[in-house]
Amino acid sequence: MKYHIETFGCQMNTADSQRLASELEKLGLSVAEADDVADVMVVNTCVVRQQAEDRAIGWAYRASQLKQNNPNLVIGMMGCLVGVKGNKKIAKLFPNVDVFMSPSDPQPMVDYLLENALQRREADETLARHHLQDNLELHQPLLLPTHERGNLIAAHVPIVYGCSHACTFCIIPFRRGIERSRPVGEIAAEVRSLVAQGVREVTLLGQIVDRYGYDVPDGPNLEQLLRVLHEIDGLQRIRFLTSHPNYMTDALLQTVAELPKVMEHIEVPVQAGDDDVLDAMKRGYTTSEYRQLVARIRATIPNVAIHCDIIVGFPGETEAQFQKTYDLLADLKLDKVHLARYSEREGTVASRRMNDDVSEAEKKRRLLAIEDMQREVQREINARFLGQEVEILVEGKVKDLWSGRTRNNKLVHFDSAENLLGQVVRVKIVHTSPYSMKGQYGDDPATPDVPEVIELPVLGG
Repeated sequence: MKYHIETFGCQMNTADSQRLASELEKLGLSVAEADDVADVMVVNTCVVRQQAEDRAIGWAYRASQLKQNNPNLVIGMMGCLVGVKGNKKIAKLFPNVDVFMSPSDPQPMVDYLLENALQRREADETLARHHLQDNLELHQPLLLPTHERGNLIAAHVPIVYGCSHACTFCIIPFRRGIERSRPVGEIAAEVRSLVAQGVREVTLLGQIVDRYGYDVPDGPNLEQLLRVLHEIDGLQRIRFLTSHPNYMTDALLQTVAELPKVMEHIEVPVQAGDDDVLDAMKRGYTTSEYRQLVARIRATIPNVAIHCDIIVGFPGETEAQFQKTYDLLADLKLDKVHLARYSEREGTVASRRMNDDVSEAEKKRRLLAIEDMQREVQREINARFLGQEVEILVEGKVKDLWSGRTRNNKLVHFDSAENLLGQVVRVKIVHTSPYSMKGQYGDDPATPDVPEVIELPVLGG
């Protein structure tokens, strides 16, 4: 039997899909070369933005159409569109979906396949639990898909599920549930398993990752977890996202500065540059406090790169308030800004109590204005690397060129005839742009033009 998983949304959904793939491979399934030859098809959905929701629904319709020609096709739907409490509307809309799975929970699909294996005559009891007993490799906490083992260099590891902060614009608490921290031992076991399968870098994930352990009385915190993971042999790099300004403590910053394996890269959203808008968003800090935090980060962590999130067109946001956001970013000159137009989400406080009164045309204008300004900021920042040698963890190839990231998360492409996958190498930067850089490795020729890479949206903290 073969499976295909289509994933929409952020890094947490990517990690959830990987967890599902792990469980399917433990049952003996293998990845399908294309979705139309799969025996099991799953769409992992996102509802943070309307566009992502529309794409996921469109793919689910495609799966339903394929089932008309293949009645034995198993269709699953996972993620935020399903939610932790289920979604009766979606179940009615897609009666051909066999299995609905809450975010981060692949078990319903596993149970369905085990219960129906004999009926479908695609396998016998070896598809079930007995198949696992004779293969020690399958006892890995997270078994990477066969095609990723030895090839996946950077992986995402959830450490906090859900969120209890409840910003007024955010649907995540309603779809992923309350904040739940994973035990340190469980996380460490997963990271060791990933390293044994070729992973060299992990990014720890949480909707508010710097709240790790806050839901556990006298529990561990993120600093303590970082120190535990830092001791894992074979692990070379650690990142974490996304943080919230209120929980980015001096102790956490000092830990990042002290531990060589923890990268100089901080994701800390501001969302808006006006205090009244921040208050309406229920963010819990002011722009002055955010400025002070950026200053502390830069003072504590040398060569740090700071990324943030911005929402334009929040209900009631005036032109003057937007200008404050623009001016804040122009002043702080952050390394990257993840931009989004406000999208009303049914069930949030903002959808119930606020009027979405900024036009789509105005939202787009504001987004493009910041995008244009930020492009020049990133051009200026990256230009400072020209002629420097930087440390790259090589993650793979793009257009026959090796590709990897610096410690502070700058994307670099370079040419070499050597097999450098998974290695940390020194590369001289010979060309820079706002979104990536081109390098020269040893005596190899300088890198030709390569396309810019479009990255996943980050988790909003």
